[in-house]
Amino acid sequence: MFSLFSRSKMSDAPEVTPAPASAPAKLHEPHPLDALTGGAFSAATSGERAARIREWLATQPTPEQLQEVFKELSARDKGAARAVRERLDEIRRAKAQEAIAAEWADKAQALLAAPKLNIADALAWQRDAAKAGAPLSREPLATLKTQLAERVKVIEDLQHRVQVQREAAVLLAQRIEVLSTKPWRDAQAALEQLRADVARWQAQAEELTGDASWASVEARFPPLLETSRTQLLAVWDAFQAALAQAVAAAEDAQAPLPPVPVWAEELRAARGLPSEAAARPERAAKPQTAQIAPELREKAEQAVRSALAALEQATAEGQGKATSAAAAALRATLKEHGKHIGAALEQQVHQALVAAGELEGWQRWSADQLREELVAKAEALLQRPEGQALGGRKMQETLRQLREQWKQADQGGAPNHALWKRFDEACNAAHKVVEEWLDKVRAEAAQHRAQREALIEELKTWAQTQAQALAAAGDWKGLQRALHQFAERWRDAGHLAEKVFAELQPLWKQAMAEASAPLEAAQKESLARRHALIEEAQALASAPSLRIDAVRALQQRWQTEAQAVPLDRKLEQKLWESFRQPLDEAFQRKSAERSKAEAALSARDRAVIDAARALEAASASGDAQQIRAAMAALDAALHASAAPEPGAAPAAPAAAAQPTPGAAESEPNQPLAPAESAQAAPEGEAKSVAEATPAAAAEAAAEGTEPQHAAPATTPAKPAPRPVIAVRGDDRPGVQKNLPATHPHGARPAGRRDARPEGGRAAFGRDAGRAGERAGRGGYEGRAGYEGREERAERAPRLGDTAFRAQREALERAQLALKKLAAQAHGEVLTHLLTAWEKRDPALVPAAQELGARVSAAQRNAWVQALSAAPTASAADAEQTLLRLEIAAEVPTPAEQLSARRLLQLQLLTRRHDPAPAQTWAQDMAKLLAAPYDAAQARRLQNVLKVLLRK
Repeated sequence: MFSLFSRSKMSDAPEVTPAPASAPAKLHEPHPLDALTGGAFSAATSGERAARIREWLATQPTPEQLQEVFKELSARDKGAARAVRERLDEIRRAKAQEAIAAEWADKAQALLAAPKLNIADALAWQRDAAKAGAPLSREPLATLKTQLAERVKVIEDLQHRVQVQREAAVLLAQRIEVLSTKPWRDAQAALEQLRADVARWQAQAEELTGDASWASVEARFPPLLETSRTQLLAVWDAFQAALAQAVAAAEDAQAPLPPVPVWAEELRAARGLPSEAAARPERAAKPQTAQIAPELREKAEQAVRSALAALEQATAEGQGKATSAAAAALRATLKEHGKHIGAALEQQVHQALVAAGELEGWQRWSADQLREELVAKAEALLQRPEGQALGGRKMQETLRQLREQWKQADQGGAPNHALWKRFDEACNAAHKVVEEWLDKVRAEAAQHRAQREALIEELKTWAQTQAQALAAAGDWKGLQRALHQFAERWRDAGHLAEKVFAELQPLWKQAMAEASAPLEAAQKESLARRHALIEEAQALASAPSLRIDAVRALQQRWQTEAQAVPLDRKLEQKLWESFRQPLDEAFQRKSAERSKAEAALSARDRAVIDAARALEAASASGDAQQIRAAMAALDAALHASAAPEPGAAPAAPAAAAQPTPGAAESEPNQPLAPAESAQAAPEGEAKSVAEATPAAAAEAAAEGTEPQHAAPATTPAKPAPRPVIAVRGDDRPGVQKNLPATHPHGARPAGRRDARPEGGRAAFGRDAGRAGERAGRGGYEGRAGYEGREERAERAPRLGDTAFRAQREALERAQLALKKLAAQAHGEVLTHLLTAWEKRDPALVPAAQELGARVSAAQRNAWVQALSAAPTASAADAEQTLLRLEIAAEVPTPAEQLSARRLLQLQLLTRRHDPAPAQTWAQDMAKLLAAPYDAAQARRLQNVLKVLLRK
């Protein structure tokens, strides 16, 4: 065979000789870095090598050693070399951060060492350091950041105190001005207090200017403080001088008067001199300045006015940043065009600049107030009372809202880093509660997932074992109950994240489908059987004759099927309604046919219905006479006896009628009740009982005649006496026990309204078979005390339901129509009577019949005579008469006449023998008609007559 590594024919290199047998021993020599790394290079596996490398890294080797080991190890095992590379990268990052930290630490120290610290430079240092990646949370940058924040806070506090000093100076000047308008002795009394306040203000201003950070405040604040100091001292010096001059003038009459007008007038009055108006020389006119071109002045004023309008708009809207920019633009415009504008416009510019400065100061102060409130809220989150601590979710929402409010506060004004540090620390401390809650939620989510996964496995195991056993035994309800319990356990297994729930839900549905497969197959078969039962019910209901036994058997089969295999509740209810609907319709059809046969109208019912229709027509006409005539006709129809049907033989007297025993037994004692379709068996039994009606009774009902014997016997046979079970009172002493038993409360006389006709109810044909029986036991005929009394006429038979309802509704409508007509007539009578009083026309007085039974003819004549004569009664008499009428009618009196009515009632109480107003109201009415007409009294009289004429 040819050698695999044969020498090339074209090569001049010498042939390589095989290595000696001792050469492989060099491969097992230890690596030079094994002693350094603890045998990492000689490790047998990669995992062991990585473990030894990690142990070596824990000894904190030098960067040079790390670089040497990484160089050798990266060629052998990159996985083990990854830890070394990460350590090298970490060392490089640490060196880079140290360099950055040193750089920014030098900048911060330079800012702190500078005599004047600009707030913007301090804020820019923190912002730029964070952008550059400097470790602001580590030393020394953390300490330097805190020092800069404290320095900025001191400067901002100084600026705020300057604003406060300005306001205090203005208030002191106002106090001095107010004192100049009061007597000079009041000013002298307040002098010491004012001197102390001015001295305190000057000390506070000196304290501000002597602060070490005073040089770092903004350039606009020192002039503001100095201006306030100058103005206050000028006002104070002038006040002291004027007050001293006033004191001297009060002591010496030759001394000059003070320049304050109020004090001068007071001293002049004290000296007894006349009052003189203070002469005020007119101010000298402003010297004419050099002439300015109109075009140049107009251009300058236009530029200044546009900048002024922008500043005023920003100040009115309260925008802090926009106000600062507009103020700067106005200052630049004023610097360029200030010498070309008028004095009035220049004054407006200065006022706008002062207002803008005040707005900026107040906005910064209000923003700080809001920030302090937010800091207090953040710090109070962990200081709530016991039992009122916020939960994790509520704490998270509260912190989010607080941070959003802080952002909004920063947008409206300059930031305050000292307050921000406190706020951030409080929020971070409160966020620990949120972190604990989140950890708890994650742990609960993991636990809930484990529970659900275990439940899925349990369901699969149950489906393979117990579900098959329940299906084989046919216990479908037990299978459905177990599946429902599994579903409840899945629903109550706890909350999961949406992603995890979407992952587990398909697995649960698949396991549930496998477990419920036998039940679903059984439900499908049961559904087919129930549809077949529904078809049988429809066929049974459409048959000409309804078989009750078949209906009961079909319902029993439905109940058996429903109890064996459960279905969904809604589906089962829907199927049951489909099953019972044809049966219900069949029973309703049968009941309607029976009701139709029973509702055949007799001749008397038709007469009552016709009379009721005539009464309704009369009620609609609105004629009272027609209505009353129709009511009388209806009453006559109601009390008329039943006329025999055409072609019917006249009925024999009930006393002579003797029904046969078979006919008496076949008499139906109860009306047929309509059968209702239901699930229970007794309903079918009711239908079977309803079907058991004798044929003879049905024929009698169809013909509309009462079942009775064809040929009454001349001599009624005496029925067999009933056995006496108990006789009330037969144990009393002296009782005659051989007498027949009588009614407990005595026999009913034949003349009473509740006395029955001869033969009891046999006259109406219902209990004809019992007439002879009662006659044999001794009826009401021939008893003691009943001889000579007239027997009551035979009652008319009972009306049918249709006729009874028709006559009742017609009577109700007629009575309502009569009431309306009476009310209408009553209103017309009152109107005519009041019109007669108004026009003094006796001819308009209604007739006595129209006035009603309450007014006699003599009383009406008295009213006519009162109206015929001229008014004679006074207004007071008419008012008292009207009060008597209101008392008689018991109607309310107007509020302004209540006291007079009470006085009249008291007077009536003292007149014992005088008739009451209710007895003399007709005479009082005549007195009132004799008085002049009054519209208010007419309205009151109308209310009285509405009551009195109806009583």
